[in-house]
Formats: sequence, structure tokens, C-alpha cells
Amino acid sequence: MRTFRHTFTVNAGIDKVWDFYTDINHLQVISPPGMQIRLVKTTHQKLIEGSEVWLTGILLTRSSWHSKITSLAPYRYVDEMLSGRFHVWKHVHGFRKVDGNNNTATEVIDEIDFELHYGMLGRIFEGYVYSQLEKIFAYRKQATIKALEKNI
Repeated sequence: MRTFRHTFTVNAGIDKVWDFYTDINHLQVISPPGMQIRLVKTTHQKLIEGSEVWLTGILLTRSSWHSKITSLAPYRYVDEMLSGRFHVWKHVHGFRKVDGNNNTATEVIDEIDFELHYGMLGRIFEGYVYSQLEKIFAYRKQATIKALEKNI
């Protein structure tokens, strides 16, 4: 199993950031265009604990995945892949108010535990997956900042 961690700060209040990230449509705003993310089905437009989401897109190769929100509390939620490209995919989304003069900044924290299928063979490709996640999350950072800082 491998862990990927990415953090950044956006100049927006924590409630605004939380509302954005718990609306399932945020995925289409912050996902790189090359991933071609398409929401197939969701049990809830606004994420709650137990929400399930079915997506298609390009993640390594064209694939479909099914995830469930297994935990949700103010400013933190966890989505876990039930079926898809990974044997294990547990993504913890965290949001923390940043102390400062204007008190409107929020730290966005993503932590992903992942493991590919196929045991040892899958582990050979974890470094490649890690490098792809770095690119995806660099894009997500810029897209989040663009979406949330435009009307402060």
C-alpha cells in the first residue's frame, strides 16, 4: 500500500470550500480535462455519509469506478472505492481554517491510501500512479483556486 498526500491553501472561507467540495459537481470542475470524468449516477447531489457515486473516465486507462462516502463530519470526509481500477483506494478529504489577518483562508488536505490489483505486479506500477496523482492534484489545486477565489 502507498500513501499520497497533497495540501494547499485557498483564499476562501472554510464553509465556502466545504460547500464546494461536498457538491458532487465539484469533480467536473477540478478534474483535468484529459481524465474525461463523467458522473454516471449518484445517490446524493450533496454528499452525506453513505452517498455512492459511479464515474467513468481515464485513470491510467479508460475505466469505471464506484465509490462510497464512508465517513463525513464537518470539514472532513472519506471516500472509498468499492470497485474500479484499484484494489484499495481510500481518499481522506480534510479542510482546516488557516489563522491569519483576514481569516478567510482554508487549507485543503488530500490523503490517499492506494493499492493496485495484482499483488507484486501491481506494486511495480505504484510509482507511476504516484507521479500521475501528483499531476492530477497540481491541476486540482489550480482549478480549486480559480473556482473559489474569483468572487471573494
